[in-house]
Amino acid sequence: MKVAQIKQIINDRPMNHFQILAIIVCILISMIDGYDVMTIAFVAPSISEQWNLAPEQLGLLFSAGLIGMVVGSLVIPPFADQFGRRIIILICLVILSVGMIASALSTHFLELVIARVFAGLGMGAILPGINTVIAEYSSNQYRSLMISIMAASYTVGSVIGGIIYIFVIKYFGWQYVFYLGGIFSIIMIPIVFLFLPESLDFILTKNNEQALLKLNHLLEKLQLNTCATFPKVEQQDHVLGIQQFSLLFNPAIFKATLLLCISVSMLMSSFYFLINWTPKILVNLGHSKDLSITASLIMNIIGITGGISMGWLSKKYVVTKITAIMLVMAFVFVTGFGLSSNSLPLLFSLIAFIGYTIFGAMAGLYATTPTIYPPQIRTTGTGIVLGLARLGGTLGPYVAGLLISAKLTPNYYFFILALPLLISAICVVIIKPYQKIKN
Repeated sequence: MKVAQIKQIINDRPMNHFQILAIIVCILISMIDGYDVMTIAFVAPSISEQWNLAPEQLGLLFSAGLIGMVVGSLVIPPFADQFGRRIIILICLVILSVGMIASALSTHFLELVIARVFAGLGMGAILPGINTVIAEYSSNQYRSLMISIMAASYTVGSVIGGIIYIFVIKYFGWQYVFYLGGIFSIIMIPIVFLFLPESLDFILTKNNEQALLKLNHLLEKLQLNTCATFPKVEQQDHVLGIQQFSLLFNPAIFKATLLLCISVSMLMSSFYFLINWTPKILVNLGHSKDLSITASLIMNIIGITGGISMGWLSKKYVVTKITAIMLVMAFVFVTGFGLSSNSLPLLFSLIAFIGYTIFGAMAGLYATTPTIYPPQIRTTGTGIVLGLARLGGTLGPYVAGLLISAKLTPNYYFFILALPLLISAICVVIIKPYQKIKN
């Protein structure tokens, strides 16, 4: 059986229980990632009160995990090409578990910053791995749906974190929110070891007796015929791959990539400012910690509906136009939030609208990203954009801390940190999908 035949069968036929189980494992990992990212936002008011942190320190604390994610996404994934996706996902879960437990054990600011960076290393490297597994083991019919569910599960994990915080903080303290995250990550290690398969593409890059045994074991799980000899990728396919990679440097595609990187980075900057700082800002305005967490949960829950709505709207309208409209609306709502500190009903309404539009815009940019690349380099191009975009995400929370420390009022710093949404909207309107570039 040839490589192309194996992949064609997986793409065209209905998924079996083995494939579905592998995807469920990836979704559970994504939920843990979402839990960890949002945990720091939920516990920030308690930590700030206990350690008397300045706003710029809190901003650095918010950005620490994101910095770790950037480093992790750039440094660790190349090792997956050498040692395998599955083993790297397992190692990253260990790193994430240690980072979460270390966060709970931290006794001062610097310790917690280091622990958050360490946890971020695991988070940043896990996402590319589980994306690869879902893409490889999903059929063509359900691949987009499975990836969308995984993206939504990230938000579900953050919502679960908020609910846990409300109950745990009253009786045990903020440390136990991290302890629970570490326990969840540790539980996933044996589950991944037992039920997550190795990447098919990785196995097919090896041509030896051990790799043939692994391949045949995997083919049996997939209910496919085993191979007597190891299937080979023809040399012309390798040469074609090199030629396809050079398409990234086509002037029109390079321009579209640059615009998309700016657009996603700007959105991430505002997004991570909002999800990290919203609970603390509401506490600063005189509201209770429980109410501030509830507001954050509303933003995330309504955000799920925004992402789903974008999927429906993109079938009827041009996705870049709808995304740009969402971004402009998000700018208006975020700016309005800074002007409405004394009206609780208005604040909650704006938080809901912010969640709907900013999560919807994010889904729109994720949908736009593959359209600017030809199929041959779609995965590579998408990985570059999403990896570089995290750099923008690290800036938002830290800049917010500096602005708050400078004693700016909410109307000023919310306006300043909403401006990236307008820049994102302008960039996404200018982007041309590959089909138009080709024509």
